[in-house]
Amino acid sequence: MKPCIIAISILNSVVITAQQKTISRKELLKTTIDQNVKSAEIQEITMAAGQGAPEHLHPCPVLGLIKSGEAVFQIEGQQKVILHEGDAFYEPKNMKILHFDNASAEKPLIFTAIYLKKGNEENIKLLK
Repeated sequence: MKPCIIAISILNSVVITAQQKTISRKELLKTTIDQNVKSAEIQEITMAAGQGAPEHLHPCPVLGLIKSGEAVFQIEGQQKVILHEGDAFYEPKNMKILHFDNASAEKPLIFTAIYLKKGNEENIKLLK
């Protein structure tokens, strides 16, 4: 094989390899946070099949991501939505959360919650 054909073959394989290693970004959520953030607490939360959270609020803004399962999510004054695996959500501070329930009667719901704090406020305040 001629040296230039070998060089072209090597360059083609390098280009193909480089194309396969691209970084992709997918926007999951864009929101305005209603406070200065001095610290963050991150928790992984598991809810049993069919389990629902009582009505509650958060004294700090909360960002989250559904790791597995589906959640029924409703902020007071808004429509219920179903959050699926990979969906991001935002719970504004001091807004009543009417529903954050596991939508499945068979599988657990696992999600990550990121509490954005300006001080030492609690993560959650149960209302009922």
